[in-house]
Amino acid sequence: METNKEGDVTLSVVMPAYNEGAHITDNLLETNRVLSGFVKRYEIIAVDDGSADNTAECIRRAEMQDTHIRGISYQPNGGKGHAIRTGIAAAEGRYIAFLDSDLELPPILLKRFLKDMKEQDADIVIGSKLHPESKLHYPMLRKIMSYGYYLMLKMMFHLNTHDTQTGIKLFKKEVIKPIVSRMQAEGYAFDIEILAMAAKDGRKICEAPIELNYSRDDSKGGRRIGLKDVFKVFGETVAVKKRVKNYR
Repeated sequence: METNKEGDVTLSVVMPAYNEGAHITDNLLETNRVLSGFVKRYEIIAVDDGSADNTAECIRRAEMQDTHIRGISYQPNGGKGHAIRTGIAAAEGRYIAFLDSDLELPPILLKRFLKDMKEQDADIVIGSKLHPESKLHYPMLRKIMSYGYYLMLKMMFHLNTHDTQTGIKLFKKEVIKPIVSRMQAEGYAFDIEILAMAAKDGRKICEAPIELNYSRDDSKGGRRIGLKDVFKVFGETVAVKKRVKNYR
């Protein structure tokens, strides 16, 4: 297997994981297989966000099977935003993406994201559940929550985007590195802080369609969004609004 030369990585894909031991090895290897079909120089950075199960061990298992995969593990749990910030800080690619490690969003989407970024001269390409070409297979309650949050963000930040929270995004390295070094959100509101800061910097953000296959099961011990998380996200979002107002 070809190894990456330092400083010669085209695409870095950051995959945060919390209690994903049952599937993370297979999902990392599947992501590796898919990426190898459309990009030659890439890396997959799996970030174990303080899991209570064997996620770290399973990531090491995937690392041993392919040199494109490397893992980061720490304790205690810091939140999804913290995990992604950690992964982005370690990324070496000219383009940096993040992708949910449960693979509800297939990694092949990044092929179009790269194409759209180049053709539209975009700084950021984000997956959007509200894109007319998106194919969604997930519960109505989640759709209502997602749309409600979109409306709230529209009023608070006036962003020219329809969906900030979908777990797949692609950035130019020179755009995302300075942002994550200054942002503070560590939970689910990290997406909106990234995009709000990018918009304030005048960066071009484009939306791309996704295919989403919802497979989450609260009974399996993973971190899933509940009512407590909704209130937490609201509080984090208000804090982001205050910070972005003073962002330079």
